[in-house]
Amino acid sequence: MKGFQGGPNMKNMMKQMEKLQKNMEEQKAQVEAQEFEATAGGGVVKVTINGKKEITAIELDPEVVDADDIETLTDLLIAAVNSAITTSEAEMEKAMGQFTQGLNIPGLF
Repeated sequence: MKGFQGGPNMKNMMKQMEKLQKNMEEQKAQVEAQEFEATAGGGVVKVTINGKKEITAIELDPEVVDADDIETLTDLLIAAVNSAITTSEAEMEKAMGQFTQGLNIPGLF
């Protein structure tokens, strides 16, 4: 019995896999470069993050800044950040979904 040598089909498959990996990396980089905004409290708090889930900006309406009510401001910031992260993750899943349809690969992105 001869050992497995692959042949032309294996070379084609490897080229396709390399192309797929390159396309996935490009899509991921595009999403990571995007910015996602979310607001809370009717727009008095706005958080902007990038696709890497890094906060790039926080805007506060002066009316929400009350030294006697830091708890409300904290809650609004948490809500806006979590909303922005959820939006970012959904966009990444959408972008990667074309490559991972039907696959369950934990930690892929």
